[in-house]
Amino acid sequence: MSTHVHLGHIIHIAGRPAVGEAAAALVDIPQGALAYDDETGVIEFCGPRTELPTRLTDPAGHDVHDHGSAYIIPGFVDAHIHFPQTYSLDAYGGGQLLEWLNTCIFPAEARLADVGFAEMAARDFTARRVSTGTTAAMVFGSAFPDAQDALFAESLKAGLRTVSGRGIQTVGPESAAPLLTSEADAIALTRAEIETWHGKGERGKRSALLHTAIVPRFTLSVTTQTLTELGELYGEVAGSGVYVHTHLNENNRPGTGEIDTVKKLFEVDSYLDTYDGNFLPGSATGGKSLLGRRTVLAHAVHCTDAELARMAATGTSIAHCPTSQLFLGSGTMPWLRTVASGVTVAAGTDCGAGDEWLISRVLSDAFKVHISEPGEAGYSMHPAELLFTGTLAGARALDAEDRFGNFDVGKEADFLVIEPDRWPPLAKSLNLGIRSDDAELARDQELFTLLMGLREPAIAEVYVQGRHVDADTSTVVE
Repeated sequence: MSTHVHLGHIIHIAGRPAVGEAAAALVDIPQGALAYDDETGVIEFCGPRTELPTRLTDPAGHDVHDHGSAYIIPGFVDAHIHFPQTYSLDAYGGGQLLEWLNTCIFPAEARLADVGFAEMAARDFTARRVSTGTTAAMVFGSAFPDAQDALFAESLKAGLRTVSGRGIQTVGPESAAPLLTSEADAIALTRAEIETWHGKGERGKRSALLHTAIVPRFTLSVTTQTLTELGELYGEVAGSGVYVHTHLNENNRPGTGEIDTVKKLFEVDSYLDTYDGNFLPGSATGGKSLLGRRTVLAHAVHCTDAELARMAATGTSIAHCPTSQLFLGSGTMPWLRTVASGVTVAAGTDCGAGDEWLISRVLSDAFKVHISEPGEAGYSMHPAELLFTGTLAGARALDAEDRFGNFDVGKEADFLVIEPDRWPPLAKSLNLGIRSDDAELARDQELFTLLMGLREPAIAEVYVQGRHVDADTSTVVE
């Protein structure tokens, strides 16, 4: 048995804090050391290098990686991204959500019926995840089984953590026709995907890399029969750790937008009711709930207090996608009211409506939109809250906080090595920017600059479960 020791400037959010406690939980160690077991990838030590246990200071039997002044931070977690939209960033649809779907996205996703095209998309999608340091992701999948097989295979080859499920659509406009299945096929294909891929990707004593999810596209893409049968299926497989992933309360254009259309079509009191088993007229119960600790709902921009309370009570999480919400004019998720509800809020790129693959760019947009909320709702997010939202909150949303998200001893080592000199504008901002005489504020200013100024070239190395993932070939380096 050997141990890997990585030396560098270590920054992470330790323990199990709420987002409002992130600043107190921020760990910043300029001369730090991160050590983990080679066989399991499990962290054995994180702290000042001067405090390394004696057994880890002897170079015999240990691999020491000295990164100098480079930063070592936890891998980014993307709580909502679309695989079939790999090539659809910055697509102009001439309107908001529903127009964009009809004009750009449904036709784009139909191309993945071509196996060769789907395999190319899977390779490019996975390579981009590596280059942006997204070590774990909740991935909205393709309607086509071969495309999903390609996604899972490439993710496994690369050694990345992936939760995904085929996008389920049983009804929709003409533009979505190639993506639609019968009610029976919707369940059969989802069940087959779970049986084939869920819990796969165990590497020796390391935990599984791949998990599956039940993924109705959104309520307007399914029927009450679909929701009934998906609830039954989830009741069967939830115990094995299968996830649920879909969209909620994204667009509130009066009368013709997503939320009003859902409420009128299903005659329900709230959008969330349709996922909570209450999808019959008057929000009457028609099936089992899809909410729970492994359910992640994207956007949640326009939730009522009752919806937030119900999500908090069930452990359901939100994937917050401010970049996408800006792109589609969906509005701003109210930060203070949402986090006050107790719901876990993690960051999601929502590529392709989100036109940024890098989670730190999404965090940058989060800072900007929330400081700009009107009146007392405006809030300046602390740099530690930003880091928390892009790392530990994502692990929590995936119900995997015990395995990754920070550098607590006993977790698996998912981390990035950031070398600012590889992106000179970042290096200059870090080296020449104004810093307070107060040490704590100066620390916060440095982290803020790191997150706001980070770009892909500065991400020098990516590790998942302690194994180096090559950004050029998307393969694990043994």
